[in-house]
Amino acid sequence: MSATLSGKRILLIIAGGIAAYKSLDLIRRLRERGAAVRCILTKAGAEFVTPLSVSALSGDKVYGELFSLTDEAEMGHIQLSRDADLLVVAPATADILARMAAGLAHDLATTALLATDKPVLAAPAMNVRMWNHPATQRNLAQLKADGVRFVGPNDGDMACGEYGPGRMAEPLEIVAAIEAQFDGADLPLKGIKALVTSGPTHEAIDPVRYIANRSSGKQGHAIAGALARLGADTVLVSGPTHEPDPAGARIVRVESARDMLAACEAALPLDVVVCAAAVADWRVANEAAQKLKKQDGKPLPSLTLAENPDILASLSQRKKGRPRLVIGFAAETEKLLENAKAKRARKGCDWILANDVSPGTGTFGGTRNTVHLLAGDSFEDWPTASKEEVADRLAHRIAAALNGGVQ
Repeated sequence: MSATLSGKRILLIIAGGIAAYKSLDLIRRLRERGAAVRCILTKAGAEFVTPLSVSALSGDKVYGELFSLTDEAEMGHIQLSRDADLLVVAPATADILARMAAGLAHDLATTALLATDKPVLAAPAMNVRMWNHPATQRNLAQLKADGVRFVGPNDGDMACGEYGPGRMAEPLEIVAAIEAQFDGADLPLKGIKALVTSGPTHEAIDPVRYIANRSSGKQGHAIAGALARLGADTVLVSGPTHEPDPAGARIVRVESARDMLAACEAALPLDVVVCAAAVADWRVANEAAQKLKKQDGKPLPSLTLAENPDILASLSQRKKGRPRLVIGFAAETEKLLENAKAKRARKGCDWILANDVSPGTGTFGGTRNTVHLLAGDSFEDWPTASKEEVADRLAHRIAAALNGGVQ
């Protein structure tokens, strides 16, 4: 049960798109957090999910007809929208976004949206070409100017076989955006500027090959999302990863360690930095301009390595404009506590989160993590948890520290 969503009334509008199946899980996620969910299912939406499945999950009647005598007698379309604390459109197709932007009202969904005086959150879902079309971008600009908030879309594979932006945000991302809508002014990190680094870096050998590591970016992305949910103005500097963008964070995508450091420095001044990225320690000193070719009978090419900039140390040891709180990660395969203490002293950061990434732990690329927080003179063993739960715990600990709590 979520204190933020308990007792909140959500009017969910399910438009016609293959992503409508995610809306069923969204209903479940909202209800398990204590929210009441009432649904409008468009005619096109009913081609993808049934009224019966929506009703069974929401525990309420499903509405769909604007001119239903029974529905209008029991719950008029004006009252339907005004009874809600928030209207959520998921999936928000290119068609319904266009009708919202134009102020059209020819079915129950668009009539409710036009008649409401409550906030509206939309989760776009469409083909990448439809998303990039000037008409859609024009409609988005108008809706944003009208005060509609958005979550997503994410990059990814489409049902049509294409790849790019247009995938509807995942249900938990939409839940986080809904929670952020309700959290209002009571956010403990409101006014705080935060930066999180995430994912691996790719250090080019030639135009085709690169040096990298197994980091998925799951933990860093989860931390950025958790900080944003608590109200922080959050920048996520991410190396190459397939993770969806966390709601509420501004994304800066980079490739190399040098790119990542430049992006971090460009974001200064900051209150808190969490360096969760698995930055490559080395790069090839002289990147080849052309692909290195294998030549039978000839010696293998020799690669001379150069040391990459140390992002955590650079931010921790700044003489001017150092963030109030700098947090690093120590991904170790042995001597966890000993190596974490040494790293903290060497880098000059305030906190270190140590985790065991030995083969078999499943930490790299997995969904769970076991971390140990070295802060001040204390070394805390946190229980194994999902990376989202680790992120939430860390975000609240950061809020306590920046608001005068324990360092």
